[in-house]
Amino acid sequence: MSQRITVVEKILGANERLAETNRLALDQAGVFGLNLMASPGAGKTSLIEHTIRRLADRYQIAVVDGDVATSIDADRAAAAGAQAVQINTGGECHLDAVMLQEALAQLDLPSIDLLIVENVGNLICPANFQLGTHKSVLIASVPEGDDKPYKYPGMYQGVDALVINKIDLQPYIDFDMDYFRRGVEALNPGLVTFPLSCRTGQGLEDWLAWVGEWVERGR
Repeated sequence: MSQRITVVEKILGANERLAETNRLALDQAGVFGLNLMASPGAGKTSLIEHTIRRLADRYQIAVVDGDVATSIDADRAAAAGAQAVQINTGGECHLDAVMLQEALAQLDLPSIDLLIVENVGNLICPANFQLGTHKSVLIASVPEGDDKPYKYPGMYQGVDALVINKIDLQPYIDFDMDYFRRGVEALNPGLVTFPLSCRTGQGLEDWLAWVGEWVERGR
């Protein structure tokens, strides 16, 4: 068992060192990087589309889409008006710093203000691999249930902001927001949280203002 732990530590250590290199590249180019994580179907791509369309008149935006297969999400990001790079992980359940470095090499970083990384849909692995982005955001959604902070504590502990998507469905789904928030608060006190609905647009302004504020800080 100790040998396995040592190997894992070496892998994570090497990943973190490369993540620092990625962060330096973003900083030198004046790019603010976001790592978006969520389970499949929580609304990552929908939130990215709204963000691109609402901020494209102010910033140059690029998207790196990680998925096991297909380029569906990258195509949607490009259609919304962003530069887009697709990473197919070939079965891996997360992006890592090596994959992001390869994607950054395909982008003209000095021309970009905002980089959005759409991680692979998963509530376990992505939390363990730093990419080099400035902020990590977890997207939860009402249909997933209010027990997710209790079942997947690692994801909630390591993020800088939380989006609660599909709040328009609350009247139709047994979702206890207070119970959900208590679980989040126990793991990540004071976490910046954005309840919103990509379908109706409710709450999007606060999210966009937060993203815009961080982009401006890095320019």
